[in-house]
Amino acid sequence: MEDVLTAPALAPPVGMASGPLGAVQAAAREIARQTAVQARAVAAFAATRPASADRAQGEPGAMSPERWARRAGMLRPVSEWAAQELAVALSISTEAAESLLERSLTLVHRLPLVLDALEDGAIHPGHLWCLLEHVAPIADDALRASLERDLLAWMAGRVATPAQVGDKVRREVLKRDARSAADRLARAIRQRGVSARPDRVEGMSVVTALLTAPEAAALVAALDAYADALPADPGDARSRGEKMADCLLDLVLRPGESDLPPVQVALSVVAPLGALLGGDQPCEVEGLVVPAEMVRALLAALTGHPFAAASDTAASDTAASDTAASDTAATSTATTSTATTSTATTSTDTATTSTGSGGGGRGAAVDGSPASDEVLLGVTAAEAARYEAEAGELAAWWAEVERRVLAGEFDAEPPPQFVDEDGPPDLPTRPGPAPPLGPAGPADGWWARADRAVELAGDAVLTARQELSRARRLVTTAARADAADEAAWANSPAGRVTTAPDALTALTAATDHARAALTGLLAATGGGGLADRPRLVLTDALTGALLTLTDLPGLRRAAAQGGGLGPPGPTDGYRPGAALDRHVRTRDRRCRFPGCRRRVPRGGDLDHAVPWPTGPTTAANLVGYCTGHHRGKHQASGWRHTLAPDGALTVTTPTGLTAATTPPPC
Repeated sequence: MEDVLTAPALAPPVGMASGPLGAVQAAAREIARQTAVQARAVAAFAATRPASADRAQGEPGAMSPERWARRAGMLRPVSEWAAQELAVALSISTEAAESLLERSLTLVHRLPLVLDALEDGAIHPGHLWCLLEHVAPIADDALRASLERDLLAWMAGRVATPAQVGDKVRREVLKRDARSAADRLARAIRQRGVSARPDRVEGMSVVTALLTAPEAAALVAALDAYADALPADPGDARSRGEKMADCLLDLVLRPGESDLPPVQVALSVVAPLGALLGGDQPCEVEGLVVPAEMVRALLAALTGHPFAAASDTAASDTAASDTAASDTAATSTATTSTATTSTATTSTDTATTSTGSGGGGRGAAVDGSPASDEVLLGVTAAEAARYEAEAGELAAWWAEVERRVLAGEFDAEPPPQFVDEDGPPDLPTRPGPAPPLGPAGPADGWWARADRAVELAGDAVLTARQELSRARRLVTTAARADAADEAAWANSPAGRVTTAPDALTALTAATDHARAALTGLLAATGGGGLADRPRLVLTDALTGALLTLTDLPGLRRAAAQGGGLGPPGPTDGYRPGAALDRHVRTRDRRCRFPGCRRRVPRGGDLDHAVPWPTGPTTAANLVGYCTGHHRGKHQASGWRHTLAPDGALTVTTPTGLTAATTPPPC
């Protein structure tokens, strides 16, 4: 079996140019190499400054419990004074030095393959932030190493900006570690809010609203639509951004005085079939990766069709528990829906497409019935009850420890004593009334007090060992229960949907409720929360590339006629027909220029790779660009854009560098 720690062969994604541009590339790669060299050196320096040299917790003058608890885990083995020494050496703040220490230690100890790629110049420092933020915190060493390797293999030979890498990282983390991602999202939702901070220009401020991805996308799209709806005025010199800001102020500060009409906005939502059947497969809202549960809730609110929720996924179902592990079909299907919700401010247009199968809510509740023994797979009801009781004891014990730490009880120490006797100073005595005094003699001196202190220390050590033993037992029990919970989820309908190799197997593994909800969505014809009929996407089972876009009536017609499905036919004329336009925009979704992640404008023209009328208006000759790169394709001299029949785009620069992109998987 291949070692997950073996790094893929990595090299910079493009060759070296000549002239000044080549010098720019060489400098960038040297910066990357020196960044890696610095990280290794900082980690080596940290190893020479162990925390064991600092005062331990509880000693006078030690770091406060609050600061110690907030300190990054990677820094706890390092002396707190190492950051100050590093700050002096580099002329940076102590906070910046601590960040450099944490980043360097994380790269060396948790992302070694990333550090090697950085040193080889295959990636640059800008690629590090998303890997440090999303991959490094994964606790499972094998999962983290496997994900690190796969991400570097994906980046090999690809022109990928930090934003593109971040999108890929979030998608893969959500796919492989959905449980932790769901916990992070739940915590983040509780932190939603609005704040303001001063701008760099005096008299200006920046208002920040922390929202869910669908909320934020709908808000921005609605303000954009309001700006478009303003009456045309030749004397209005405001930019589009100014108009959007003024509309926001009118809607919030002067709601009764505003004459702005209601608007409708469109949001593109991409969801795999498994996500709609109760799984955890990552989805997209306006190109942003979001959890499946968020999309299910959005579609349920828009369409009125309740989709499988996390609480439904562990329930037993009449579907067979064992399904075929593979399918002879080379493609898998997924759903695409278009939705618009009309309110005074927003409405939503959603589209769902598939990259594969999904899986659903982990952590199914277990009741006290005997059936729970089967759900926990080996943990009996008595053991589960004992785990709950011990978990309560652990919580109470930890709360008491925190109370004592915050109260400073562990910091207590007698004040310095100055004695004239020849011997050690007085030591603290056992709490409670003082023992009766006996006849004068050595027993009343500091030796007796030293003996009592040794007894107290022995009692404290014994108590600490008992508490640690109990804590280890509780952790072991919790780990066993967590593993049983994970196994129960894997054997639930949602777990079977997650591991299904294709769409047909996922449909077989899903619950009756999930299949009914999906059928109701696909049978919808528009109206209410839907602006158009939901659509089906046929994708390549290996690459996830779009093969064709259809709907339920079209699928039934193809089945009745015995014909196959494929992309729409050519259009006679410059502008593609509605079906062809929808197909190409669903295939590309974002600008296809290497490194660009801008959305293809909804109202903008698709580009003919071979100019019309020399080139036909077909899916194989159309490609989506953002406005800037569309202009550059026609106006920048010396560039060549070559589109292959499968949608792969190769761009050649005036200096001869080439970069290729393929349509994103659906």
